[in-house]
Amino acid sequence: MKLEIKNLSKTFDTKEAVKNVSFSVNEGEFLSILGPSGCGKTTLLRMLIGLVKPTSGQILKDGKDITNVVPSARKMGFVFQNYALFENMTVLGNVEYALKIKKETRATAREVATKLIEKMGLSEHINKKPSALSGGQQQRVAIARTLALNPDIILFDEPMSALDVATRLSLRKELKDIQKEYGTTMIYITHDQEEAFAMSDRILVMDTSVAVQLDTPENIIKHPANEYVEKFVVENLKIKIDSLSKYIGVSKKK
Repeated sequence: MKLEIKNLSKTFDTKEAVKNVSFSVNEGEFLSILGPSGCGKTTLLRMLIGLVKPTSGQILKDGKDITNVVPSARKMGFVFQNYALFENMTVLGNVEYALKIKKETRATAREVATKLIEKMGLSEHINKKPSALSGGQQQRVAIARTLALNPDIILFDEPMSALDVATRLSLRKELKDIQKEYGTTMIYITHDQEEAFAMSDRILVMDTSVAVQLDTPENIIKHPANEYVEKFVVENLKIKIDSLSKYIGVSKKK
């Protein structure tokens, strides 16, 4: 088991953002955390990476308690929703930055960064600054920068929410290809049911501050845990399918 979360909670003043959440993540798994805005999923992710301190509970990685370990020592990567690139640096500068400040990776920083930039299809943009890139290209830079440090786990905070449909579809495939090639464990925050079902090995469905079901996409469709999962996940997916079926000639299932 790569990651185990035990009764994790976070309270801000009197508001319970996350309440007694427990789940596990397998080695090499793509796990989506699916829920509406404000349900606590981003707070949960920030506790996993170490940016927010839990009020109570435990985070175990490879069997070791990392609840109070600093982010830099967790060997996790984080891809932010707003990319968080250095605007004064080129694509190459952004990707090699973290490698250059570590003594053990300084000598190979340029080579590693250049290969990752090529892998993400950004070679022709290597000397451009973020302001000269599209949103999708900036997101690819952010992913390459995270991969450069070879993390055990990569966490994504709604990384495609601001991108157009074609770019989102392309990045979905690239993320799955990266997961297969590197064997990296990925935890992906989203409010989009279709996105979660298209990419995930398993999905953790959240209601306000609590986890309500963790299962494979197929089992969630077949056996929703409660009425909330039925409405938020299953019915919303059916609405999307039905709205498209008349255009693509697919018979509606009743």
